[in-house]
Amino acid sequence: MSQEVKTIKLKELVLWTENPRDPINAHATDQDIVDKAINDYKDKWNLKKLAREMGDYYDFSELPTVVYHGSKPVVYDGNRRMILGKIQHGYVNIIENDNIENLPFIPKEIPCNVCSEDIALKNVYRKHADSGSWSALERDMFVDKFMAQGKSTFLLFDENTGGMISNNPFLNQRFVKEEVLTEHILKDLGFEFREGKLYSKYSPEQAKEILTDLAHKIQYKEISTRKNRGTVKKALETTTVNIIEDNSKNSFIPIDLNNVPEKPFEPEPKKRKTKRVNGNKLTIFGGTLYLTAGELSNLYRDILDLHQYYEDNKKYLSNSFPCLIRMSMRLLCETAAKDKTCEDMDKYIKANFKKAKGFLNQDAKTYLSSHNVSETSLLQLLHIGAHNYTASKNYDQTIAISIILGAMVQITHGKN
Repeated sequence: MSQEVKTIKLKELVLWTENPRDPINAHATDQDIVDKAINDYKDKWNLKKLAREMGDYYDFSELPTVVYHGSKPVVYDGNRRMILGKIQHGYVNIIENDNIENLPFIPKEIPCNVCSEDIALKNVYRKHADSGSWSALERDMFVDKFMAQGKSTFLLFDENTGGMISNNPFLNQRFVKEEVLTEHILKDLGFEFREGKLYSKYSPEQAKEILTDLAHKIQYKEISTRKNRGTVKKALETTTVNIIEDNSKNSFIPIDLNNVPEKPFEPEPKKRKTKRVNGNKLTIFGGTLYLTAGELSNLYRDILDLHQYYEDNKKYLSNSFPCLIRMSMRLLCETAAKDKTCEDMDKYIKANFKKAKGFLNQDAKTYLSSHNVSETSLLQLLHIGAHNYTASKNYDQTIAISIILGAMVQITHGKN
């Protein structure tokens, strides 16, 4: 166990394929990792934001942590900074459209903390485990893989349910891990783990129905730090509770949920006031958004409160009140564009509209189409809504605009 500061050529540093932020095939090259970081489909790397935060130059007080694998110096901590350096000096390639402006000056030789793998892993864990840069599931994966502490109930749940946590970010949070998907509560619901395998008192279909309902209640905050805390079963639907009670005397049997079709999550909470379209419920932003803390998240919550006030008091308000909600949509889009350095709303819309629309169900897409909300019309609608008093009163069109904007900001500002 040792560590020392050693200057290493940037070109020689090897990016870590098992970075908990976004692991990749062990045989991947630096170029493969950079391609993944640039595409950033999981919003894990945020290289442009890092470049802005670093300023004009590389701060040598933040040394990369490096472990030699034979003759290869592998970067265990500091991969994002080293990627920026490799891009700057042309050691890896990126297409022109992905260019990162205002890169900090990063020298071709970097002082590194060279140490044993044991120390490197401890350092990585200390810096990231509780800093918020890792999700609850990523933390448990790291502990299991690199620190030999075994698989947590949270990790076992994800592995035995076809990735229910990793596929639904609203489940991948500390509160859910520590107060909902615990050994005690799962057993109370009729589930337990034995030697890493899931056992339950139900058929696979019944088990999936129970867990899907549980996920719904977490998604729509029927179970949260403020509501039904410690009384999970109380929050579930009556039909779900009946399944649990009817099978309470059954013995635990092993079940496999990996191949049981995932029941689609509802577009919104059942109790929420909504606008009906062809029998399906659509509401502002298309449902609850889970955004990273910051100015945009604060603005989103303010708009929700404004909308809820309108829903609760519309019979006392004038027909002009929806204009305020409509104008707030432009402010939200401007804020998102500014935060992602897209220069203006037009570039932000062009960069995210198609991908966001792909996440919508057919009813939402039809709703957008019926109210003339498209990639080419959205910018104009936002401008008109802020200046044209009459157009701003079109409440249904405002909801349509909010649905696609909600999907866009979930991509660019959503929690991991």
